[in-house]
Amino acid sequence: MVMSRDQNVRRIHSVRVDNSTFERVEEFKYLGTTLTNQNSIAEEIKRRVRSGNACYHSVQNLLSSRLLSKNLKIKIYRTIILSVVLYGCETWSLTLREERKLRVFENMVLRRIFGPRRDEVTGEWRRLYNDELIICTPHPISCG
Repeated sequence: MVMSRDQNVRRIHSVRVDNSTFERVEEFKYLGTTLTNQNSIAEEIKRRVRSGNACYHSVQNLLSSRLLSKNLKIKIYRTIILSVVLYGCETWSLTLREERKLRVFENMVLRRIFGPRRDEVTGEWRRLYNDELIICTPHPISCG
């Protein structure tokens, strides 16, 4: 992959080093991370969230069980699901939009873990608000 601001470089179809010729590509996967010539992490975030959803569905029975405590469910979430989503995140340079996508995914899983809450005033069941999810989680979840 060739990364350059020079528009003429895009016309080059291959790179030759010694006796080896390498094809020019728009993106490739390296150590589980997809790198693009635009250095965009948006597609990687989408792919990671999809993998996180698949991982969540594989342990959904554990996370919805009434036999396990909420703290144990959060530990399962952090060790199994979050490690899939945030693998290699130390190298990401996130925009606010991408951070929001990760936060939305996290809130979705935490809402499923904590379940609905009965409103003290109306007595009706409702889902937890974002600020309640942060308070309910023992340790803030972040990358890096």
